[in-house]
Amino acid sequence: MRDRVRERRERVPVVVQGRGRRRTGARVLWAAAETVVTCGVVVLLLVVHQLWWTNQQARAEAREQVSVLEREWEISPPGGEESPPVEGGVVGEAEDVGEGGESEPSGEVEPSGERDPVEGSAGGGGAASRRDRARPAVPDSRAFAILRIPRLGLTAPVARGISKRSVLDKGYVGHYPGTAGPGLPGNFALAGHRNTHGEPFRYINRLRPGDEISVRTRSRTYTYRVDQVLPRTAPRDVGVVRAVPRSLVKPSYGYDDPGAYLTLTTCTPEFSSAYRLVVWAKLVSTA
Repeated sequence: MRDRVRERRERVPVVVQGRGRRRTGARVLWAAAETVVTCGVVVLLLVVHQLWWTNQQARAEAREQVSVLEREWEISPPGGEESPPVEGGVVGEAEDVGEGGESEPSGEVEPSGERDPVEGSAGGGGAASRRDRARPAVPDSRAFAILRIPRLGLTAPVARGISKRSVLDKGYVGHYPGTAGPGLPGNFALAGHRNTHGEPFRYINRLRPGDEISVRTRSRTYTYRVDQVLPRTAPRDVGVVRAVPRSLVKPSYGYDDPGAYLTLTTCTPEFSSAYRLVVWAKLVSTA
C-alpha cells in the first residue's frame, strides 16, 4: 500500500509539468493566431481605405469643385481666359512643389530630365530659362476648367500642376506646367489617377478615335476629338507632352505639324505605375 502511495506521489509532478507545457504552447498558438487575425484586419482596412474610401472622398471633393466653378461662372461675367499667362503658346508656370520645396512625383508621365516643354520654360535654353529656374516655385493648384468626356460619363475639375497631394489625390485632373492652355496652339497636357483617389482616368483606355472631349473655362468651351491612343510607353517619355507631341520611345505615335492638341496621361496597367497610357486629341471647335 505504501509503495502505491509513494508511486502516485512521484508521478504527480510529472503530470502537472506536462500540462503546464501544453498550456504554454496553447497560449503561444492563441497569441500567434490573434496577431495574424489582427494583421489581416489591418491590411483589409488599408485596402478598403485605399480602394474605396479615397475614391469616395476624392469624387465628392471633385464634384463640389465642379459645382463651385459653375456657380462662380454664372455669377461672374467672363473677364478673359483663366489659363496662366502665355508666352509663345506655352504656359509660363512653375511646377507644383510639395513641402520643403521639392517637386512631388505625379505618378503619371514624368517630365523630368528636360526643361522644355514641361518645367516652366517657354522654349528652353537662354537667359530667360536660367532666370525661370532661379525663381522659387510658387504652388498654385486652383481649378480653372472642367473636363468632360461623354463616352466615359466623366466630369472632373482641371487644376494647375500635377502634384499628388494638392491636385491628383483630390480627384482633380492636373495640367502639366509649361504646356499650352486650353484651346491654344500647342499641347494642353493633362494627368490623372487611374486607380484610387477618384480615379478620373481609369477608363481612358476605352477612348477611340472620333470620341469627343470638352474643356470648359469661364469664357469658352473647347471641343477636342480623340485622334490617337498610345497604349503603353515609358514613364519618362517626355515627348508625349511636348508642343508637337511625339513619343520618344515609340516614334510611330505622335505628330509632325503644329496644332492645338489635348493630351491625357495616366498609369498603366491598372494598379501599377510601370508604364504610361497616352490619349491625344485635336481641337475641332470653340464655343
